[in-house]
Amino acid sequence: MVTQRELAKLAGVSAGTVSNVISGSTRVSEDARRRVLDAIRVLNYQPNLIARSLKTNRTHTLGIVVPDLTIPFYPKIVRGAEFAARERGYFLIVLDSQRSHDLEIEMMALLRQRVDGILLVTAGDYNWSAESAAAIASGPPVVCVDRLPEGLNADSVSVDDCGAAELGVKHLLSLGHREIALITGPLRLRNEQERVRGYRRALKDAGLPVQPSLIWSASFELEDIHAVCQRGLFRQKPKPSALFATNGVTGLCALKSLYSLGFTTPESIAFITFDELIAEDFFQPRITSVVQPTYEIGHRAVEVLFERIAQSENTPSISNVRLPATLVVRDSSRLQVDKQRR
Repeated sequence: MVTQRELAKLAGVSAGTVSNVISGSTRVSEDARRRVLDAIRVLNYQPNLIARSLKTNRTHTLGIVVPDLTIPFYPKIVRGAEFAARERGYFLIVLDSQRSHDLEIEMMALLRQRVDGILLVTAGDYNWSAESAAAIASGPPVVCVDRLPEGLNADSVSVDDCGAAELGVKHLLSLGHREIALITGPLRLRNEQERVRGYRRALKDAGLPVQPSLIWSASFELEDIHAVCQRGLFRQKPKPSALFATNGVTGLCALKSLYSLGFTTPESIAFITFDELIAEDFFQPRITSVVQPTYEIGHRAVEVLFERIAQSENTPSISNVRLPATLVVRDSSRLQVDKQRR
């Protein structure tokens, strides 16, 4: 069995540095950490987790709770988180709350007894009760990912929602669109609120008024999104020349609705969605997307979690990490609006 002394010899560091990298208890230089991780991979080091947990009072396990593993956005986050955990000799337990706040609370209670830290993508537009928030605060550290729940004071890692939405809307403005509709998920979600703020900011910078009738709020259900699109497209005068969806679920449902109503993109209406859609290459035309760095979000969330685990009782201020998104321009937004619609 490979020992930590053998790892130290191969990495050219002290045995104490190896121990600190594996346990995450003390910060070491990035160069030393990388050399230790390389040595772990070369020698295929397998720690004795039971013995280590008895000695350190740690399980060397993390947990992550997500609202719906069938949505491709979340497995990508899980993959980034799992890799970052494995780099430090940790395992990651993945639980699906099925968009239920009650189930989410039960899962968090279960994890508190078994893991050293938790990543949480909250189930939906719920306010955390003071009792539930206090229970979370009394357990292992929690980092909120993607969504920022009301009533829970914790570190967070997400995309720069406002800047990402602004990026998409400014692209549409650069093509000559002026009547740009926005379709959102539930506006009680703070990331949805931030994306609306980005939409408003892009219009303001362009010297255009914000038309409340062009901001369409929906749930995550296909029937509701279809009804919202139908009302907006057939009752709005003038009709919008472009539509921006603020999340992948809403975007996919909105696109299905557009097609069912006889609209095409970009001929009838230009279209951009926040997040990549499932099997993007099968859509014709291919869909312009504001792409979140999902893998990096999961990876960075684990890094923040380890930073919190390593802190002493003198807890520093809350860390809120915001990562930039990328605009991937494809066919659904390529055409300029015609002169009659300007």
